[in-house]
Amino acid sequence: MTSDDRELDWLLAYQRGVLSRTQALSCGVSLDALRHRYRPGGPWRRLLPGVYLTSTGEPTREQLETAALLYAGPASVITGPAALRYYTIRAPASRLIDVLTPADRQRTSRAFVAIVRTPRMPDAPRRDLAIGYVAPARAVADTVLALATRPEVRAVVASAVQQGRCTIAELGAELAAGPVRGSALFRSVLAEVGDGIRSPAEADFRDLIRKSGLPQPLFNPHLSLDGALLAKPDAWWPDRALVVEIDSREWHLSPDDWEATMARDGRLRAVGIRVIHVTPRQVRTEPNKVLATIADALRTGAPIPRLTTVPAA
Repeated sequence: MTSDDRELDWLLAYQRGVLSRTQALSCGVSLDALRHRYRPGGPWRRLLPGVYLTSTGEPTREQLETAALLYAGPASVITGPAALRYYTIRAPASRLIDVLTPADRQRTSRAFVAIVRTPRMPDAPRRDLAIGYVAPARAVADTVLALATRPEVRAVVASAVQQGRCTIAELGAELAAGPVRGSALFRSVLAEVGDGIRSPAEADFRDLIRKSGLPQPLFNPHLSLDGALLAKPDAWWPDRALVVEIDSREWHLSPDDWEATMARDGRLRAVGIRVIHVTPRQVRTEPNKVLATIADALRTGAPIPRLTTVPAA
């Protein structure tokens, strides 16, 4: 085996069977041999100008992302929904792969690749073999700036924060460093998260309470009894010892959540805290009924001695 053969084998393994024209030629594949391999019906397939899949069949997501970076050129990195999916953060549906490139690079979007020129290239992308991804906070910021509705932005931001992929501070830094134009929704939703909102369902509930004229609760505070953590309820009225929990299967993902919820409710009720459960569907379709239930509960109740409330960070 020649050194060219070893280099080619290494590249094909590192790049998941995707190869650029320049790489093929540098590894000793002649121009005629290259054309023969990606001819119609041949063993290779052209994915993008100058980028080939060296096998038959449909390319995987990772192969398409590798191809996108080879097409975009050195130092390019994946952002947007494709990067969110890599981090398992909720992402809007998109068939495009957004690729950041240096601002002075002359490369245009093509096929499934959306080229995004930027003067603010990330310093140390997360790598998966040949694929480089921006950090989670940057992927969130780049994604939500292109979204048009509050629920879409809420879904992405809440997913990232709730799963611990990035912090509120990291998102705030990306907001401050990024473009002002188009950032209003991102700024508003990030303020919600900073207030303790952790999911779109909780955000919808906060909107409902805010417009209702009812006293405003604390969202996701830490409740401690005699110094021991008792619970972190979705909404909490300390002067009435009232908790409201938004029961959403989508945003409380553990299969043990039901048992954990029952145990937590038992702890709360044992010290005199009342608990109301509502679903996101009730918030959307029966808002007046939800408000009436809470208003009725707020007519009674009193603070719990020895109970400490610390607002969400």
